[in-house]
Amino acid sequence: MIIFIAIIAAAAVTALLSFGKIAKSTQWRASVTPLASIIGSGFLICGPLLAKEFGSAALLAMALLLAIAYAVGAVIRFNIIHVENLTPSLTFNDPFAWAMRVAQALLAIAYAVSVAYYLKLLAEFTMKPLSISAEYHSLVSNILVTLIIIAMTALTFSGSIHRIERAAQETVSVKIGIIAGLLAALAIWWVTRSEPIAALPPAIISPSGIPLLLGLLITVQGFETSRYMGESYDQATRIKTMRYAQWISSAIYLAFLALLTPFLNEAQHAEGVAGILDIMEMVAPALGIFVLIGAVSSQLSAAIADSIGSGGLMIEVSRRKLGVRTAFIAASALSIAVVWLTDPFSVIALSSRAFALFYAMQAVLAFWVSLRTKAGSSWARTGFALVGLVCLVAAVAGAPAEG
Repeated sequence: MIIFIAIIAAAAVTALLSFGKIAKSTQWRASVTPLASIIGSGFLICGPLLAKEFGSAALLAMALLLAIAYAVGAVIRFNIIHVENLTPSLTFNDPFAWAMRVAQALLAIAYAVSVAYYLKLLAEFTMKPLSISAEYHSLVSNILVTLIIIAMTALTFSGSIHRIERAAQETVSVKIGIIAGLLAALAIWWVTRSEPIAALPPAIISPSGIPLLLGLLITVQGFETSRYMGESYDQATRIKTMRYAQWISSAIYLAFLALLTPFLNEAQHAEGVAGILDIMEMVAPALGIFVLIGAVSSQLSAAIADSIGSGGLMIEVSRRKLGVRTAFIAASALSIAVVWLTDPFSVIALSSRAFALFYAMQAVLAFWVSLRTKAGSSWARTGFALVGLVCLVAAVAGAPAEG
């Protein structure tokens, strides 16, 4: 019964998001890119990692992490209006313009690494059933990732970003459908269980958990892609849909972790996606395939979303001298270079820190533009300073958990 209900839930939600009225909504299309990026592999790995570090306080830790991410999102939303409105009047040598370039350089590095990283993971999942010798494994993986990046870039040859957004929308629909199936399966397990729940591990709250929690910021990263979608959506739409993306993703993370509560003891000994795979197979053996499909669709949709953000960034950096196609070609070339010249699994720490530094720089820009244009209150500026400080600590001391 559990697997039957999981399949029905997954199919219904996927169909609704792919063919229902919501699929044609501008609000949903604009929400898809940040939502796709936020829900990468994070929803699969956060449970085991937080259970291991915080015990039965894992849900509280997840809520705190999401609150930090929402505060950072508020800073980005402020900048969508005030920094974007100030930008056209800046001269090339204006100190504020140079601060913006530093932030953009940090984000360009982070995006290039993250796209390569997401697709490397996708390649690993895809190649898992194949018998490829260790000698050729890396070569085949790099070729596969390169072909995927080229295919994503080819979608923009119409001169519009909407084709690649459509690809993101389809993968997000599948991903959220799979998540709905997993949540339904866990909920049914709760309702139908007859045996008592095993004792939960003790709550662990100590300063030693702070680096891991801050390091996990990258697993809920992605909302900033709305900042670089100005070619397709106005400011009000991007602000509203960024909020939607953060609300939906937060609900998914919290619901998933709450429903995993009976398995916190097992989760403490689990490792990454393989660990969550073992836990879901305890609920129903066939749910393992849900986890694998969810993992692959998560990597693909997150990579597409970050490539959209990267292309939009290139357009802004060039002061709109680059068109959509040229911007995506430049961004894709950077990601392909990362694929072949580095090992994304070892440099994910660089990506984590680059994103944290980018968020810190966004807080600096928000504080600066608030003083410069008198926008926002003194309380808002205090909030910008606190967010910047937290992100700076995350960049320096955050443990690269997803790596």
